[in-house]
Amino acid sequence: MTKTAARRDTPVIAVRPVPAPPPVGGRGRRRLLDQLHAYGFLLGGLVCFALFSWYPAIRAVVIAFQKYTPGAPPEWVGTANFTRVWHDPEFAAAWRNTLTFTLLALLIGFAIPFVLALVLNELRHAKAFFRIVVYLPVMIPPVVSALLWKWFYDPGAGLANEALRFLHLPTSNWSNGADTALVSLVIVATWANLGGTVLIYLAALQSIPGELYEAAELDGANLLQRVRHVTVPQTRFVILMLMLLQIIATMQVFTEPFVITGGGPENATVTVLYLIYKYAFLYNDFGGACALSVLLLVLLGAFSAVYLRLTRSEGDA
Repeated sequence: MTKTAARRDTPVIAVRPVPAPPPVGGRGRRRLLDQLHAYGFLLGGLVCFALFSWYPAIRAVVIAFQKYTPGAPPEWVGTANFTRVWHDPEFAAAWRNTLTFTLLALLIGFAIPFVLALVLNELRHAKAFFRIVVYLPVMIPPVVSALLWKWFYDPGAGLANEALRFLHLPTSNWSNGADTALVSLVIVATWANLGGTVLIYLAALQSIPGELYEAAELDGANLLQRVRHVTVPQTRFVILMLMLLQIIATMQVFTEPFVITGGGPENATVTVLYLIYKYAFLYNDFGGACALSVLLLVLLGAFSAVYLRLTRSEGDA
């Protein structure tokens, strides 16, 4: 074989040039453009929060120290608004009703969603149907829900008393009685907010490894022991956070007393938020309304800080 033939038989391998790495400056510019694009998408949300959340909150704090009347220049009055609302006879009743409502909501409305989530988690058939049934009240507008329950509580032909008559049980004044009105509103609020809490608990329950329950069953643990020693410790963080959120939400209850009872009877259902509404839109006293808002903000902020501090300390321990 000649050298020419050997050259013809040898395959020719094409060598592609290796591209040079991009300059460092170009990479930095690309990263900067990506960040600008991300912040550009966030800009709309930030502007909405600034205009409709942060600015009104800051403005309310300023007005709390002013005599503010629409159409007139504001006048700085210092702590006079706080002193005036403090001596209002409705002030003590509003805080007492709000704290009682919060306590009753924890006793009635905190355990029920957890128990329902346990039951739904153990179902083998029609899971989707029962989840929709439980979540249905959340999809009803709050005002519509309150109006519906107002008809239920009607002492004459309301559904609640009709059911009691059918069962040959004594009827009740429900939202029209000074002794039962607040409990009636707690039932409404619990029913209206039940679905969201149940779904959050369901998600937490389904994230628990099944091996833990199997090990507990092998050790001879019954249902209550499995819930106590497996379910509750594994969902402890979710339980604590939902408790905090529920306390904050119930301290700001407004729709139920506004629609169903109007703060009555005999101021039995006047809450802090309802009193803020009365100061602003009935008394035309925006300074007093903002002073009450600041007091509620300080109380909830202090409670949240202490609560998170204690729970974090327990978690570290």
